Amino acid sequence: MPHEKTLLDLRNALHAIRQDNLSVADFCRIWRAQTPLLSALPPRFGDVMEDLLGRLEAGSLFTEESCSFSQIDLLATLHTWLDKAQQSLAKT
Repeated sequence: MPHEKTLLDLRNALHAIRQDNLSVADFCRIWRAQTPLLSALPPRFGDVMEDLLGRLEAGSLFTEESCSFSQIDLLATLHTWLDKAQQSLAKT
């Protein structure tokens, strides 16, 4: 699959942020830089990803977990996004 390395890089970024080895700003920068991957996916993937990253950035402004911007939940949803992206790419 042509985007396998990109998907792996995004999974590694997810792991790094969960381990507090990557800031939210750097994490979002890495994800947003994947324009070739986003171009290969249906447009909705970009919309959903940007929504999740925006909420992750907004939630990072708080010192504690907020019920509407839970970093743990947003990262879990981004993990699901990756799984669905991989499935979508496998079909093409």
